[in-house]
Amino acid sequence: MGMPVAPGHPDYTAAGTSDFIPEVWSGKMQVKFYDFTCITQITNTDWEGEIKKMGDTVNIRTIPSITINDYVVGQKLNYERPHSPSLILSIDKGKYWGIELNDVMRVQSDLPLLDKWTDDAANQLKIKVESAFFADPAVNAGCHASNKGAAAGVKSTSYNMGAPGAPVQVTKANVLDMLVDSGSVLDEQNVPEEGRWFAIPTWMAGLIKKSDLKDASLTGDGKSILRNGRIGMIDRFTLYASNLLFSTVDVGTCYFSLFGHRAGLSFASQITETEKLRNPYDFGDIVRGLKVYGYKATKPEAYGVLYCKK
Repeated sequence: MGMPVAPGHPDYTAAGTSDFIPEVWSGKMQVKFYDFTCITQITNTDWEGEIKKMGDTVNIRTIPSITINDYVVGQKLNYERPHSPSLILSIDKGKYWGIELNDVMRVQSDLPLLDKWTDDAANQLKIKVESAFFADPAVNAGCHASNKGAAAGVKSTSYNMGAPGAPVQVTKANVLDMLVDSGSVLDEQNVPEEGRWFAIPTWMAGLIKKSDLKDASLTGDGKSILRNGRIGMIDRFTLYASNLLFSTVDVGTCYFSLFGHRAGLSFASQITETEKLRNPYDFGDIVRGLKVYGYKATKPEAYGVLYCKK
């Protein structure tokens, strides 16, 4: 749309007139924002190097528990043959993308369209895979029974992590308590302190910034998290604020907020196919890609679920 035109003055931009004023196309494309992804930060990916195609199976060896016996002088000793079954990680999921570009459009465009589109496809692929991961009941329900529910804690059963019909309501007054209680749940499972993580909804990150930690003296930092905008680590957890956590309508909108150690969940993925070929039905190129992946709760006692609402 051109500038306003005074009555009686010819409008050279109107339809059907000579185009004295051309349209201008920007040489830049508008920036695009993507959801933050953290699946490779909260899972272990130790076994993905051997994946070649969808349908592959990764056999994960486990360490057996050796029996400790009481000893009496002169007794006959008992011996065991240590054995522990392997865990199977199936690469049984896949997602693909495909785009096409006509030669005429490619030549006439002043931008590298295929490069821009494939970059977007890579980001969209990560988001789709992570959304499916967080929404999978096998992930949300796959942790140890003592790491979720209203009586969590394998030793004490004294921590309320929320349950269907009775989610924990998180506020700025209790959000730090919930983080500490989640850490205590892992402590009772002897989960290592190093490498712990917590995937929280973005609204919970806001509550943390409004909590007592906004006081720099409590964080031991020169600036409070309210000033620097970073959450970082709280009670041995590295926090990741995500918009991709699975939510359901229960008593209001409730979220499955996962926490744990990277040993708890295994994830393996591979871009098995990325190819460019000529379009058999037109003059142009086709670019397509395939990602195969799989995940499994390989150590259920090493992660838990906080079922919460705002």
